[in-house]
Amino acid sequence: QQCTPGDTKSKNPQQSKPLSRNGAVPGEPVKTDKNSRRGNWGNQIEFILTSVGYAVGLGNVWRFPYLCYRNGGGAFMFPYFIMLVFCGIPLFFLELSFGQFASQGCLGVWRISPMFKGVGYGMMVVSTYIGIYYNVVICIAFYYFFSSMTNLLPWTYCNNPWNTPTCNGVVTPTGINNTLANVTRSLVTGAAEVAVEVVNKTKRTSPSEEYWKHYVLKISDDIGNFGEVRLPILGCLAVSWVVVFLCLIRGVKSSGKVVYFTATFPYVVLTILFIRGITLEGAVTGIKYYLTPQWHKILDAKVWGDAASQIFYSLGCAWGGLITMASYNKFHNNCYRDSIIISITNCATSVYAGFVIFSILGFMAHHLNVDVSEVADHGPGLAFVAYPEALTLLPISPLWSLLFFFMLILLGLGTQFCLLETLVTAIVDEIGTDWIIRNKTVVTGGVAIVGFLLGVPLTTQAGIYWLLLMDNYAASFSLVIISCIMCICIMYVYGHKKYFKDVEMMLGFPPPIFFRVCWRFVSPIIISFILIFTVIQYKPITYNDYVYPGWSLAIGFLMAMSSVTCIPIYALYKISKSEGTTFLERLKNSCKADIKWGPALSEHRIGHYAAPVSEGEVEVRPLKEELKEKEDEKRDEISLTIQGSNGSTAHNTTPSA
Repeated sequence: QQCTPGDTKSKNPQQSKPLSRNGAVPGEPVKTDKNSRRGNWGNQIEFILTSVGYAVGLGNVWRFPYLCYRNGGGAFMFPYFIMLVFCGIPLFFLELSFGQFASQGCLGVWRISPMFKGVGYGMMVVSTYIGIYYNVVICIAFYYFFSSMTNLLPWTYCNNPWNTPTCNGVVTPTGINNTLANVTRSLVTGAAEVAVEVVNKTKRTSPSEEYWKHYVLKISDDIGNFGEVRLPILGCLAVSWVVVFLCLIRGVKSSGKVVYFTATFPYVVLTILFIRGITLEGAVTGIKYYLTPQWHKILDAKVWGDAASQIFYSLGCAWGGLITMASYNKFHNNCYRDSIIISITNCATSVYAGFVIFSILGFMAHHLNVDVSEVADHGPGLAFVAYPEALTLLPISPLWSLLFFFMLILLGLGTQFCLLETLVTAIVDEIGTDWIIRNKTVVTGGVAIVGFLLGVPLTTQAGIYWLLLMDNYAASFSLVIISCIMCICIMYVYGHKKYFKDVEMMLGFPPPIFFRVCWRFVSPIIISFILIFTVIQYKPITYNDYVYPGWSLAIGFLMAMSSVTCIPIYALYKISKSEGTTFLERLKNSCKADIKWGPALSEHRIGHYAAPVSEGEVEVRPLKEELKEKEDEKRDEISLTIQGSNGSTAHNTTPSA
């Protein structure tokens, strides 16, 4: 491979060795595997940590442990790991290899079959929805983190202005019990409130729940009653978006450095909380409740459906983030190895988090002398009600609260980084001009500002209703449909044999036969099973005792369908613009791989990808702008000296691709 004038890499002694046509020194690893125009990860650890941070999110802490104990405890682990092996890891590997081969985001990769570019737009829509409400969850974690910076957690007792007569805390104030404290606080209402207090002993309202509902959210009575914007939450939302923007200000170059902390420190916090949890009385009971196998549930289809759904959603498949993160890898990176490492790490983290959660909940259940199931919860109910209340029972409770919410913030940010980068990369790759590549920071700032403004309605008094609506509908069955169509397109429209050869050209070895079988048959079948399971098990969303009105559910379905409808709409558009006199001819042409499909760098375009293409259709090695056509033609006439494995030399007079 000839060196271009002004290329500083030619000064490297290793680079002075003659290179083969694909850019590799025979017998040595590839040295010229760098996309200078678009950028690459600083090193492979940054990619792995970023992907771990993306896959390991809030769901690992507040959903998996609950699913596990609800679906048979230790018995749930069996279908969970079966689904990991046959669906999770293969899909993860497929998306990583897809993005890495083309070095494009979730839009650019559909040069593989332009008619299916709507799948990429669907991924962008899903990432937009998730990015909007996910940062609101992070901002609430910020709010609780700041609220924990006190000697006494504000949700410890029932003697606050926002508490109701039904409040009954688990911590007894010094010299006075909870009942007397509540009666003293409500003397003005007389004996009537004492009667209410006695009646409601049977259905305890915790101070943490009242702090969450009546102070933090000031929750309204209906999803349509927005009320006022909660300024403290709005301020925390601004902080959250500023943090995300600053971490992504230089794209993967800056986020790759941040993840050294954001992706690793949650494990430090989990370990600290685990060590503290297992030393508490009742912790073993909680862990037993979490793990005790109920083997009869293995025969329940719902258990397998929950296992498949949890694997699929927790790994972040079909969001576009995996494709985007892999697109910044060097072309010959071993993404096969990475997919196994990241997928197993994600699932192991879920299991580990279960020990942390249920050790504390077991302690709380022991303190209250109730069953663990009565204090177990999932979603926001676990993160902002059940677990915070359990922390009030610990000595130095503000410290443990700070650690817990700091962990939630870091887990959320790891996912949010990739969601924002997915949108920014898709926009930059699609426009593709030098100006927009140089000013990627401006695009990042613009997307962050729009995301903040769209998140403002979620900081109102009805915000929690809308947040849960988006969580349940925006990224549910639509992800399953997107993933299924992606598998069909790559394996059957583009062709599995061609894709296997592409992967072999990139990795140096073909995909293992297990993954080839999974990609073609097993994974699509499991994805279809998830879709059917999701439809059959559908229940209208509720929040505690609140039942969502029909019009809000209609909006939820519209959000879900908005990402899916991108696929047929764009397909019809592409067919109408394709060449051909009949519909079938247009359909066939719109499914053909674009001439731009393939490796981004010229030295990687070998074999059938080496066909001549016009300048700009593929990204070439960085050249000085002053190089003119005459210099290019002159350079092409220079013979390539290729070093043989036996030390001999040969001359290749064929112009380089």
